[in-house]
Amino acid sequence: MSRNKKTVVADFARYLRTETVGGTVLLIATAIALIWANSPFSPTYFGLRDLHLGPLSVGDWAKDGLLAIFFFVAGLELKRELVVGELSELKAAILPVLAAVGGMVVPALVALAIGWGQPGIEKAWAIPVATDIAFALGVLALTASGLPSSLRVFLLSLAVVDDLGAIIVIAVLFTAKFNLLAAGAVVLLLALYWFLQHKRVTTPFAYVPITLATWWFMHESGVHATIAGVALALLTRVRRDPYESQAPAVRLEHRLQPWSAGVAVPVFALFAAGVPVGAEALGKLFADKIAIGVMVGLVVGKVIGIVGASALAVWLKAAVWPSGAGPRDIVAVAVLGGVGFTVSLLIAELSLAEPETAKAAVLIASMVASLLAAVLLIRRSRAHGTMSG
Repeated sequence: MSRNKKTVVADFARYLRTETVGGTVLLIATAIALIWANSPFSPTYFGLRDLHLGPLSVGDWAKDGLLAIFFFVAGLELKRELVVGELSELKAAILPVLAAVGGMVVPALVALAIGWGQPGIEKAWAIPVATDIAFALGVLALTASGLPSSLRVFLLSLAVVDDLGAIIVIAVLFTAKFNLLAAGAVVLLLALYWFLQHKRVTTPFAYVPITLATWWFMHESGVHATIAGVALALLTRVRRDPYESQAPAVRLEHRLQPWSAGVAVPVFALFAAGVPVGAEALGKLFADKIAIGVMVGLVVGKVIGIVGASALAVWLKAAVWPSGAGPRDIVAVAVLGGVGFTVSLLIAELSLAEPETAKAAVLIASMVASLLAAVLLIRRSRAHGTMSG
């Protein structure tokens, strides 16, 4: 590759690492999916999504394979913050964790209460528990330039923790069959990965086969394959040795972030967000108690859960507000927590035989939460600008 081509590739990768671009690409992919799935060409959309490539369909490869990259990158950033970043102090780390728990429990209870008695609610209550990391950080980057950077770390940590919680829910609720032999292989491969990290082995010729095998055996075990990405990330070393320019976690995050933001998440959105949104579909939406529960859970339940848990933790002196931020900033970020999207769409697909109505509910709630949060974040950003001025 020539020097000019290398420069273009490097610049493009750097461009994809910015959260505003990641959120924009995700939004474009979602729009394409909705237009395509509701156009006269919709048979080609669903035909491509359901086309089998090897053991899985194209949609399943996006859902089980590409999202594992997304969770690996998110897990790397979370571990870095916990070990050497702003969350390395206990009181700073506790706040987003407790906020995430509140932001999972309250929406789940809201969805369960509204959808009680409906077929599928025994699993569909989990749909509004997650916050979409890529979308939420994209909206934050676009609208909150004047806010303290500690709020970004708070939102990232909250989103990763409740997405990990959602993934645990997926593992518990949606593991129909459990292959003990495959699970044993996963444990051995993870142990080997940790051992190589411990011994400071850096060659990709060792890690790539282990990573692919871990993903495959996780899938074969019956546990959702995206958990492989989380597990590998949490075993990756984040402290730099004196002879290293970067720690492995930082290096991997830097290399994989463009693939996650530019390929993995948008392609998943392309095949997950294609739901009917015509008059008939919208009529079904507001007559479906599960869909209503999902929307209220995301838009209202998330705010109550995140703000309530945060305020309680600070009042009990178990945690402290993010540096430079206060309760009003947390309210704005909590509204942004209602952007369920990626993992909520995934849980909708897994929990319901006909997930289209619930997926439409996720899309509408995420859009409403994004717009409300944008207004609040811009106001808070201006308030901070006035205070600093």
